[in-house]
Amino acid sequence: MPQLDTSTWFITIISSMITLFILFQLKMSSQTFPLSPSSKVMTTLKTKNPWELKWTKIYLPLSLPLQ
Repeated sequence: MPQLDTSTWFITIISSMITLFILFQLKMSSQTFPLSPSSKVMTTLKTKNPWELKWTKIYLPLSLPLQ
């Protein structure tokens, strides 16, 4: 039974890794990525609720007069 020749395995593995690396770099360089995030001034919109327009008083049990 002949012995397996492994003398070319090293160059085959190295060349395939280099090829994959180059292909990956080309693939990534063709992608467009957003620019670095910049801080935006966010303004909060205040909506008027019906219960905010009316004056209401909340009576707490401790604020009631003593009987």
